[in-house]
Amino acid sequence: MFGISVTSRIVKLAAVTTLVFLVLAYARPGSALQDNKGSAPAEAAGNWQTAVFAGGCFWGVDAVFRHVKGVSDVESGYAGGRPSTAKYDQVNRGDTGHAEAVRVRFDPSQVSYQQLLQVFFSVAHDPTQLNRQGPDVGSQYRSAIFYTSSDQDKMAKAYVRQLTGAHKFSKPIVTEIVPLQQFYRAEEYHQNYLALHPDQPYIVFNDMPKLEQLRKQLPILYR
Repeated sequence: MFGISVTSRIVKLAAVTTLVFLVLAYARPGSALQDNKGSAPAEAAGNWQTAVFAGGCFWGVDAVFRHVKGVSDVESGYAGGRPSTAKYDQVNRGDTGHAEAVRVRFDPSQVSYQQLLQVFFSVAHDPTQLNRQGPDVGSQYRSAIFYTSSDQDKMAKAYVRQLTGAHKFSKPIVTEIVPLQQFYRAEEYHQNYLALHPDQPYIVFNDMPKLEQLRKQLPILYR
């Protein structure tokens, strides 16, 4: 992934009552998940559930899941390492233990975890590439599933066995399946990156084709 320089913006809010501030903050899309200091695995209130996947540069994986029916929120971030190293300039070195990952909030009444696994393995990335994905090389680009429950653990492992038994890939699947300890939201300029930079060469050549494959291969899930 290419390095980026981003000019930070400081937003000043007008003085409002505490009650109004809280209501507005709660109403922002994805506000329940925006804890960029790290959060333990926990399901969202109501019927919403959470899944975390890593499959190379998070820009493309993020974009794919944003186009899946039943998905409410997607965040790009880091998983697998320590809080102190959950920063892009450090993760990009490849020695922090973190993987670039996405956290997906979804409604299981509209899309199942198994269907998300199908998207992950068939469209979002190549699960046979070890510590790399396309042009990006390093353990931070590894294929991994960070499960948030024992059911997700069982389903992910069963799905890999199914793919292996059916010989869906010519090479072995190298996807790690490990428990999620914490997820750290990435810097704001990484969020929803494809939609904000559709003409960037990296996006055009590496990530736009994933969206097209999602539309063609899984039209029932595409939105």
